Amino acid sequence: MSPERFTRITTMLNHRQPELTVLLEDVHKSHNLAAIVRTADAVGVSDVHATRSTKTTRVCGMTATGSQNWINVHTHDNIADAVAILRQQGMQIIATNLSDSAIDFREVDYTKPTAILMGQEKTGISAEALALADQDVIIPMVGMCQSLNVSVASALILYEAQRQREAAGMYGQCRLSKDEQHKILFEGGHPIFTKLCKQKNLPYPPLDEEGQIDASNEWWQAVRGTKK
Repeated sequence: MSPERFTRITTMLNHRQPELTVLLEDVHKSHNLAAIVRTADAVGVSDVHATRSTKTTRVCGMTATGSQNWINVHTHDNIADAVAILRQQGMQIIATNLSDSAIDFREVDYTKPTAILMGQEKTGISAEALALADQDVIIPMVGMCQSLNVSVASALILYEAQRQREAAGMYGQCRLSKDEQHKILFEGGHPIFTKLCKQKNLPYPPLDEEGQIDASNEWWQAVRGTKK
């Protein structure tokens, strides 16, 4: 791994926000998925959640300029299961929905653990999902249209969350677990050895302070051995 690559990945890790995520319910258009994943990476989101009806397999290989390689996409059988898991992580669920109880999206405190719930392109968020949310939000609009494209709406809310979190000093220090940091750094900095580890069912070895492999002789012998 070059020093430049090590610095770039380390800087990215120091800006990841594990307590901020997007939950996609039935979003299915490839260009929207690509745009949402790309924006998530840009603001430091490390994980995106989706129901299985969302075609998450399209994330791979689509025009997200490689950002899909840095985002964990979790799929759930249904919206209730997805929300339950996010609740276990202490997250508030914020839903984009035009309702009497909706507030301006900028009034939400995104420094709290937050999942931003986005709905299907044509029909929006289901009644079941809305019932599970803590708060409805709207993006103020003064034109003839009443809604924005789902990827555009996601970007606006994510960047408001980023603005609040940056003001609160939540960027610049890695808050991912040590195991997650190591996995991302190794896979991003040593793709050839990552492939070999997966082929041979070997653990990722330790890295030194410069991101170089600091493995035992036994590990090197195993990785250089005959492919299984």
